Amino acid sequence: MTNDFLSLADLSADEIIGLIDLADELKRKRDDGIAYRPLEGKTIALIFEKPSLRTRVTFEIGIFQLGGYGIFYHTRLGERESVPDVARNLERWNDGIVARTHSHASLLALADNASVPVINALTDKEHPCQILADAQALRMHKGGFDGLKLAFVGDGNNVFASWVHFAARMPMQLTLVCPEGYEPCPEVVEFAKKQGGGRIQITHDIESGVAGADAVYTDVWASMGQEAETAKREKVFAPYQVNDRLMSFAKKDALFMHCLPAHRGSEVTDSVIDSPRSIVFDEAENRLHVQKAVMLTLMG
Repeated sequence: MTNDFLSLADLSADEIIGLIDLADELKRKRDDGIAYRPLEGKTIALIFEKPSLRTRVTFEIGIFQLGGYGIFYHTRLGERESVPDVARNLERWNDGIVARTHSHASLLALADNASVPVINALTDKEHPCQILADAQALRMHKGGFDGLKLAFVGDGNNVFASWVHFAARMPMQLTLVCPEGYEPCPEVVEFAKKQGGGRIQITHDIESGVAGADAVYTDVWASMGQEAETAKREKVFAPYQVNDRLMSFAKKDALFMHCLPAHRGSEVTDSVIDSPRSIVFDEAENRLHVQKAVMLTLMG
């Protein structure tokens, strides 16, 4: 594993599975009430440009449970001072940096200029911590990834991009089911072609795209920063709502997944997200465990 955690594209299959295995171990320790504080005396800066529930709370709790101390810093990088200067200051005081930024370029600038590890807590391009948490939950319920099909219904956004990076390393099928014009950015498509072969597909046909899926995943139709497009996207994505009819195209035991927050009544109905097949809160819990695994691997 590199000195930073910026993208799942940077990791091998063994490294990804190793993080999930470590997350499982850390979960067992917590559930068994075993104190484990390998980051005792270490501080980690938490840079947040965007609102957050799961990301901020799980990172702060995770740092505390590992014995460290998190320093929360809400800012807009590059406005008050340059990103390199922020990195060069924070590296003098902290043992690591967690960054949730609008611009992926800002994250890369932090990593390029800081001598301490930088962790991607979400950018406009990728969300690798979320996908590790999703994968941990998926493995818990399905036993592994071999031969699984995950249908991602909705926008080819940053969450889907990180799913591409994950699926390209695993023996699974990933299918994006989206309206025309909402495919992922060209570099993600190119990565899928080179690394994933035929295991990563994009289709606009809902029934064939979801058919045979072991898990159906969705996300909000308008992400943070896309609020001006909300009304337009509501109309375009309406046929792609994950409801009981859409779920009927998947396998009978298919799981429902969502990174949250969910806009109930838009991308998903209550009958699906509240059903026994929904594992959305397992995914949310796992943010704590996988992020602890990443921090421990980089700073432990």
